[in-house]
Amino acid sequence: MIEKIKNISAQKKIIYTVDQTETTERVDYLATEEPVEMAIEFGKPNNRQTQNIAITMRTPGYDDLLCTGFLLTEGIIQKYEDIKAVRLDDLNNKVEVSLHPDCNFEPNKLSRHLFTSSSCGVCGKTSIDHLKTTIPYQLRIDEPLIKKETLYNLPATLKANQQLFDQTGGIHATGLFTAQGEFVKLFEDVGRHNALDKLLGWALKQGLLPLSNAIILVSGRASFELVQKALMAGGSIMAAVGAPSSLAVELAEEYKMTLVGFLKQQQFNVYSGFDRIEKA
Repeated sequence: MIEKIKNISAQKKIIYTVDQTETTERVDYLATEEPVEMAIEFGKPNNRQTQNIAITMRTPGYDDLLCTGFLLTEGIIQKYEDIKAVRLDDLNNKVEVSLHPDCNFEPNKLSRHLFTSSSCGVCGKTSIDHLKTTIPYQLRIDEPLIKKETLYNLPATLKANQQLFDQTGGIHATGLFTAQGEFVKLFEDVGRHNALDKLLGWALKQGLLPLSNAIILVSGRASFELVQKALMAGGSIMAAVGAPSSLAVELAEEYKMTLVGFLKQQQFNVYSGFDRIEKA
């Protein structure tokens, strides 16, 4: 039996640890994974409509930011003022965003089916043509300039702020840092794309976009979708603890993003945008 604890992001479970000499009963904590239904209300004041846009598997908490970031990275909104109101229904795992009447949303251009998983947010795309969303920002290849020592220190800072990972060992994180390596914000989720959406939703709400002078660090690999989401927020530098995919590298190169992979304490690989890394 799984017992939900006060922190809805984790659940308590009695498990058995087995090794060569003994079996031990103990308490373990699991990262919570539950569906959330996202919907938008849109249209002119005399013709408002509501439409479900996605169901995603996520770790509960910050659902308003998750949905805001999702709308941003899907190209449905471009600024926080496009949002009139956000309604949360925690009991039924629903979040509804009311778009401003001046925000032009065309339902027939919605590029997802109504289900995505916690492991892959791109699986709901209706066609290959919809994989690429229009990127609204033009990046400058010569800024910001990042010291290699700045990058070396990021994974340790990320891990030090991953409270849910320490508790469960089974959750992704996305962190935002200044170009000088100062920690700004972090979000955790069972879905790597959800963690990034929550972060970008927060950044949009705080008026921080575009993130052209910041570093986005993800705890796992760098996929095509994560790079695309970061580009939708004007991110010029993405670093990953793990490996990038071939399509992620191609997209980063196309839009002149600096993409770093296999980031550790004294080493990293640069797959795109090497000009932003200080050479001295």
